[in-house]
Amino acid sequence: MNYVLDTNILVDALRSPSGASAELLRRALLRQLPLICSVPLFLEYEDVLLRAEQLSALQIERQQVLNLLDILAGSVKPIDIQFLWRPQLRDPKDDLVLELAVNGLGLGSAVAIVTFNQRDFLPQASHFGIQVIGPAQFFQGV
Repeated sequence: MNYVLDTNILVDALRSPSGASAELLRRALLRQLPLICSVPLFLEYEDVLLRAEQLSALQIERQQVLNLLDILAGSVKPIDIQFLWRPQLRDPKDDLVLELAVNGLGLGSAVAIVTFNQRDFLPQASHFGIQVIGPAQFFQGV
């Protein structure tokens, strides 16, 4: 199974270093979690994590976030978006996540989206055979 991390998981991982999201991120960085990503989603990660209010709330320096993103970029399997599936969801940013997951199915493996906003992806994700789970659910299934 391949996984897509919604941006809210990365934010939570940095805000709660001992939580489930942080453990998911740690596993991804160590390449113990098969994570897929697209350029548009990675740019969203960067945009959100580098916002002044995020840096202030996280009490972290810009360069630390850039270093984390550099490591993450080397840990994910990049997916080219071949098929556009927009709009499917109310939030265009969520469409980026769903679109990546749908294109990731082309790898021949199931895909799950890990997010705190599970309802925002349903029922559309299930129409494509994509699971939508929270970080705690991930660890219940492991």
